[in-house]
Amino acid sequence: MSLRQLQWPWFAILARTGREKSTTLLLENLGYQCFLPVSKSMRQWSDRIKELAVPLFPGYLFCRMNPHNRLPVLQTPGVIQIVGVGKSPIPVEEEEIAAIQCAEKSGLSVMPWPYLKVGHVARIEDGPLSGLSGIVVKIKSGLKLVLSVTLLQRSVAVEVDRHWLSVPPNGGPSAVVKDASDSSTSVDPAHLSGAQGFPNKLIEAD
Repeated sequence: MSLRQLQWPWFAILARTGREKSTTLLLENLGYQCFLPVSKSMRQWSDRIKELAVPLFPGYLFCRMNPHNRLPVLQTPGVIQIVGVGKSPIPVEEEEIAAIQCAEKSGLSVMPWPYLKVGHVARIEDGPLSGLSGIVVKIKSGLKLVLSVTLLQRSVAVEVDRHWLSVPPNGGPSAVVKDASDSSTSVDPAHLSGAQGFPNKLIEAD
């Protein structure tokens, strides 16, 4: 049975910045199931338009692996460490990975977002993100669903239609949307390019 067929938990792999893609390919060639979330955008060059894929979590990728046999992963070029506490790798929540995978496959624009721990939670009942739940914030351009990886204390956001929500954003006291101006975390899109969300006490396991 191949490593890919074993449903080990997802773990966050700290990789050398700029080598996330090549490291992911090397791990996949070893039989590991990996996930490298990327944000795709079109860039105009002098003679052509090129699609760029930039990691949503710079310096990180996700890999299903046996935490008791992590040496092959650690010996893979580009891998620095496996995220955890002390000597113990900590798995990423399955639902968090599944939500980000769904957002990436939806065809909607996904972008890095300041990490949000609390907020008004909504369930998406319609559209390509149907079934997902997350914190919804209201900004000038519309509504965004914020999905987080708690272990890394990082978030991404995807724009959603107000009609996809289980509760309308102006639905009174039971509304699920929190205006960004009420949040302790600034969500001004002009400042998102530098939003990293590095956790303060994160320790990488050997």
